[in-house]
Amino acid sequence: MLGQYLVRADGGPGLLLQGLFTTLRLTCWSAVIALFLGVWAGLARTSPSLYLRLVGSTYVELCRNLPPLVLIFLCYFFLADQIAPTIGLQDALRTAPDTVKAVAGVLIGRLDQVDAFVTAAFTLGLYEGAYVAEIVRGGIRSVDAGQWEAGRAQGFPRFGLMVFIIMPQAVRNMIPPLAGQIISTIKDSAIVSVISIQELTFQGMQLMATTYLTMEVWTCVALLYFVLTFSCSMGAARLEHRLRRSYTD
Repeated sequence: MLGQYLVRADGGPGLLLQGLFTTLRLTCWSAVIALFLGVWAGLARTSPSLYLRLVGSTYVELCRNLPPLVLIFLCYFFLADQIAPTIGLQDALRTAPDTVKAVAGVLIGRLDQVDAFVTAAFTLGLYEGAYVAEIVRGGIRSVDAGQWEAGRAQGFPRFGLMVFIIMPQAVRNMIPPLAGQIISTIKDSAIVSVISIQELTFQGMQLMATTYLTMEVWTCVALLYFVLTFSCSMGAARLEHRLRRSYTD
């Protein structure tokens, strides 16, 4: 009954698959932003500099103690309404060559929602990055203190010590919680439906309102989310297993 909303008769993606693709795009961009901000904040929180520790801690505590819905609205009404028109990305894409439009369509989705999509991706990345920062900080702290002492005894500066000795060991401990955080990003992406980003949850609500197939629609949406998150879990488990083997061999 819902098959036509997954794949259209002409072979194109239906509403639900279009929403799933938007969720994937949103998750990928948000994860990149979250990893960038999280690694920076995690390193800042373990820095010997008091200033960097304060800046990192302020970012983490502020984002972790605000409801994501409030953060979405704050960023949407500030970034999308005030900053985005000044940058003019959406207007630039409207007049861009067809090749650029095609690439932007693959990476972002609908070109008439570029400002809202960028705002949503940035906000999710900002929120999830605070949790990634704690994962990075915990991974660095999990490395035995003897490794730091041995590196200093070999004459490594802090940057070289972090890059060549500490982080390779810390990453192994970060993989499971980072995978869990990416899965959380997939699930948290549903919240951007409140600013009309046409991701999976938004399409499910629209479809339910027009077909009144409440149970069928939400069961299908739940299965699509499960397939997406379970695939990420399996991929993370395989990566963790390979890393463990590479360290033990």
